[in-house]
Amino acid sequence: MSLLIIIGITLLVLGMTNPTNNIAVKRMAGILRIAGILVVILGIFSSAIRMVEPGKVGVKSLFGKVQPATLSSGLNIINPLAKVELFDITTQSYTMSGSEQERSQQSDGPIRVLSADGLEVTIDMTVLYHVNPRQAPAIRREIGPGDTYIDKIVRPTARTRIRDNAVMYNAIDLYSKKRDEFQANIFESIRSDFETRGIVLENLLVRNVSLPESVKMAIEAKINAEQEAQKMQFVLQKETQEAERKRVEARGISDYQRTISASLNDRLLKYEQIKVMQNLVKTNNSKVIILGDSNNASMLINDK
Repeated sequence: MSLLIIIGITLLVLGMTNPTNNIAVKRMAGILRIAGILVVILGIFSSAIRMVEPGKVGVKSLFGKVQPATLSSGLNIINPLAKVELFDITTQSYTMSGSEQERSQQSDGPIRVLSADGLEVTIDMTVLYHVNPRQAPAIRREIGPGDTYIDKIVRPTARTRIRDNAVMYNAIDLYSKKRDEFQANIFESIRSDFETRGIVLENLLVRNVSLPESVKMAIEAKINAEQEAQKMQFVLQKETQEAERKRVEARGISDYQRTISASLNDRLLKYEQIKVMQNLVKTNNSKVIILGDSNNASMLINDK
């Protein structure tokens, strides 16, 4: 009941009490009755109006029974005797993380799961969700007041479904190539469970998957071996290309030598020799030039 209504009733009771015939007292009692009536009317009027903040809906209950209709944001006129509880319908997050900076009332530590190959994997994940406005009365009636649905529905459902899906994958698959598939399967299973309880799953973010230290070392060793193999393949490819280049170069030199050998004869060599000697004669340096071979040689001496 509104405080104003209680005050108004109190004034009415005081105004109706008339222990004396004193005119002044009677006049004061009349004023109290009028004031009490006005306060009661004001209390009833104020109790009939409820303001719902943006991002919330109001759930009405009358004499312990939850009403099916909800109050939208803004001013609403209701039964003055009804009680109104507000439900947040904006996006909320439930985070499972090992980071201390992300710890809040709606967060927990990272979830530890067993993979199909029996290894313990640590997963950091965030669940984004909101209350379905039309289902807020059902949540209040079946789960409880306020945000109790977080502890009763969101937390246990999310953690259970993560574990149920993790056992179908090997640890390395969760860490690498099947991570997106794992996330999609969890999303679908949690979405289905949330939907039956009046909660809408918006998104599911698998942010980190931590493997046991021994598995990490094995993966790093495998990656290093693959990188070394790729490096060696590159070196072999480079050496093959260099060997092919040398073969092409040698083939070119050989072809050139065969071409030159086929075109050379004594007369051509003699002609080329004469051209060289002519050029030497034209220079200003002192020189001695011997022409011909050992059987038919001549000497040309030029002293500048």
